[in-house]
Amino acid sequence: MANIPLAERMRPSSLDDYIGQKHLVGQGGIIRNMIETGRINSFILWGPPGVGKTTLARIIANTTEAEFYTLSAVTSGVKDVREVIEKCAAAGRSVFAKARPILFIDEIHRFNKSQQDSLLGAVEKGVLTLIGATTENPSFEVIRPLLSRAQVYTLKSLEKDDLQRLLDNTLANDPILTKRNVSVEETQALFRFAGGDARKLLNIIDLIEQSTPDDSPVIINDKTVIDRLQENPAAYDRNGELHYDIISAFIKSVRGSDPDAALYWLARMVAGGEDPAFIARRLVILAAEDIGLANPNALLLANATFDALQKIGWPEGRIILAECTVYLATSAKSNSTYMGIAAALAEVEKSGNLPVPLHLRNAPTKLMKDLGYHEGYKYAHDYKNNYVEQLYLPEEIKTSKFWNAGSNPAEATMQARMDSLKENKELNS
Repeated sequence: MANIPLAERMRPSSLDDYIGQKHLVGQGGIIRNMIETGRINSFILWGPPGVGKTTLARIIANTTEAEFYTLSAVTSGVKDVREVIEKCAAAGRSVFAKARPILFIDEIHRFNKSQQDSLLGAVEKGVLTLIGATTENPSFEVIRPLLSRAQVYTLKSLEKDDLQRLLDNTLANDPILTKRNVSVEETQALFRFAGGDARKLLNIIDLIEQSTPDDSPVIINDKTVIDRLQENPAAYDRNGELHYDIISAFIKSVRGSDPDAALYWLARMVAGGEDPAFIARRLVILAAEDIGLANPNALLLANATFDALQKIGWPEGRIILAECTVYLATSAKSNSTYMGIAAALAEVEKSGNLPVPLHLRNAPTKLMKDLGYHEGYKYAHDYKNNYVEQLYLPEEIKTSKFWNAGSNPAEATMQARMDSLKENKELNS
């Protein structure tokens, strides 16, 4: 028992012992209702580390008495997925089966498209119930066909009251801690370091207990926590809730053109040990999403920042990040391309796969030419100003407009050029 980590020893086996996520497992919560009715649909649990994703999946399997299979997306491939699907199919056919087998996939966002595709048939046919867990936004990391077959539920970082309840429950019920003389004098540093992560809180308690001689009382206070962890309690927690809060503040400061605030939040991340590549990636995204065509050089600089960081390394890389941060924060801003692609995607979602106009189609074969492919296409470079009026959108949405120039000099010039071309289209023919 002493060799088993505290976090594993205290893993709850029923909803009554589960802490947090009341919006999902409290009275009337969607997952509680599933468990109570015994009708479990496929879903994906999205949330930061240590908030109970794996535990919740195990509780569901225990409560419904379903066969429970697990895969880690870090180590499993398509072959492993297919083998588990075959086991699920066999278990589901058993006369002793009380519920549909459950396949739990941790870090599901790490599965590539082929691996995710291999799950579709089994989920759709009801061979298994899929429960996935991810710390990344499923909208970006999980393929749409799988998302359409599995609801996404968001888990939140544990609040202070949740952490206190977890602490009290652990001290009262853990078979090792109940035999020790444990005294909790302060919890500020403990909760601060935990950052809403139940596993981290339990690991800190475990560390303090194991590093305290058997004949001495186990003292939990701010000094003990800091001494044991050898960290600054004000430091940035790259795996906890503060990770998301500070990167959000950093992004909003750059977007809001405040270089001083942007540098402050950058310093918080640098001092806290954030992955420099993570910051650099966010700068590249910022350059495209929030500055865009108002200053296209911003994307070039952000990309150069990412490359230079790989070459220079740390700690000098912080200077490169700072330069890019100030440049982006002081640059003109525009989200016209971000809004444009969003509008275009919304149209695709609404209108589906509209046919490509015949004159825009490629015609590499005689049959295609006979069918009218490419016929009537006007080559823009054959016309004055390299412009000629013709239909480029599908007929059904030919009047749609997705890009609207931002209110900045660079895009005003772009819009003026487009207006001039269209106003003088007869001169370009």
